[in-house]
Amino acid sequence: MRVALLLPVVCMLCAATAMHLETVHFDTGGLSRDSFPKGFIFGTATSAYQVEGMADKEGRGPSIWDVFIKKPGIVANNGTGEISVDQYHKYPQDIDIMAKLNFDAYRFSISWSRIFPNGRGKVNWKGVAYYNKLINYLLKRGITPYANLYHYDLPQALEEEYKGLLSDRVVKDFADYAEFCFKTFGDRVKNWMTFNEPRVVAALGYDNGFFAPGRCSKAYGNCTAGNSGTEPYIAAHHLILSHAAAVQRYRQKYQEKQKGRIGILLDFVWYEPLTRSKADNYAAQRARDFHIGWFLHPIVYGEYPRTVQNIVGNRLPKFTKEEVKMVKGSIDLVGINQYTTYYMYDPHQRKAKVPGYQQDWNAGFAYEKNGVPIGPRAHSYWLYNVPWGMYKALMYVKKYYGNPTVILSENGMDDPGNVTLPKGLHDTTRINFYKGYLTQLKKAVDDGANVIGYFAWSLLDNFEWRLGYTSRFGIVYVDYSNLKRYPKMSAYWFKQLLERKKK
Repeated sequence: MRVALLLPVVCMLCAATAMHLETVHFDTGGLSRDSFPKGFIFGTATSAYQVEGMADKEGRGPSIWDVFIKKPGIVANNGTGEISVDQYHKYPQDIDIMAKLNFDAYRFSISWSRIFPNGRGKVNWKGVAYYNKLINYLLKRGITPYANLYHYDLPQALEEEYKGLLSDRVVKDFADYAEFCFKTFGDRVKNWMTFNEPRVVAALGYDNGFFAPGRCSKAYGNCTAGNSGTEPYIAAHHLILSHAAAVQRYRQKYQEKQKGRIGILLDFVWYEPLTRSKADNYAAQRARDFHIGWFLHPIVYGEYPRTVQNIVGNRLPKFTKEEVKMVKGSIDLVGINQYTTYYMYDPHQRKAKVPGYQQDWNAGFAYEKNGVPIGPRAHSYWLYNVPWGMYKALMYVKKYYGNPTVILSENGMDDPGNVTLPKGLHDTTRINFYKGYLTQLKKAVDDGANVIGYFAWSLLDNFEWRLGYTSRFGIVYVDYSNLKRYPKMSAYWFKQLLERKKK
């Protein structure tokens, strides 16, 4: 029987559909748990602001995103994170779904301003109680918690007090917050991440103002303040130092006793030269250096990539000798968020009149070659399905950064937000996306990349930043009118893939 025939026309039949989907045999492309090394971790991921809700309740202070999204026209259809998908109350249901789907781990983020409403000082014990309940229930259901300390959501109090990431005062405040979390949750959480996608925080927050706090030079975005030529580099510098300071605290005071590990989550688009010309190869390499290298190079080698140093010059902050000691080697593992791939070419352009981070790349983006798209596009304009880019990105990290321990910490694709429930459940395109990327991930592992886990983004349809609720990345469909959860076909595909052989 064709799977399409199993899908209901009426939502009353959704429960029956779920039962049917459980019995469907999916094509996993020959992949199974046994295709990957023993102990390989499979998980799903979300972030606090995107799923928790309760944004201004139970003692949580505002983050920069709470303030940013109040500007008219910032978020599609004026969506907010105030309720989102209410994981704050529905976490047991969500964790039960994960367990039922055979996942091993859950990568979630802790909201800094839910713990410290003012960024430091007074503790909000209701927030602490929430994360304790979440962690305890994960462990009860046999799911390993992977806790990330920061996912785009700086406490607004620190933004107002000293301009947040633009001040070196953030380094101590972040390290203090991180230490509180190690002390409070570290007896049960053994996998810590400091920041999610610090490059996105620095670039979109301070180069084009597309993300909170919305700062940039007038030439590059609709911002009331900012400097695209300096602020992205200052913010990034403080993000790196904050990360390293938190890692230093963990290693000095907690790691030996708690027996955990700590790292950072970095996004990495693969950049492929458009042609075989030397100029296009150099452009692609500049893009890689300004993207992954901006953060991973200092963490592995103690300095920014030479390309970045040469191009940015005196606009680039410098690490002191003491800071180099703290930063260099400050990961036990690194998370790579890998979604897509672009062609890059040399645009032969002169220096921009107004300096900016993206301008510094001096590289052009292309999404097709000789009229052929690089891959099918998902709903998001930036997301093309290019599985071979996953392989190249992982092999690049292996080759140039000493083959660190890697978790593939985000990967997935979205459908439009207005997709109906029956159509949303029938997400064969998503299944094909995951199948393609996991095949390339396995190839990288087989070729020696030290990847120990994979996390699908996302467990749930949720608040997708500026896209609001117009984009659905979940393997579980959320009906936003009543917040009911319905696992999609892709969820059952994972369930089958991750089944453990009976001994």
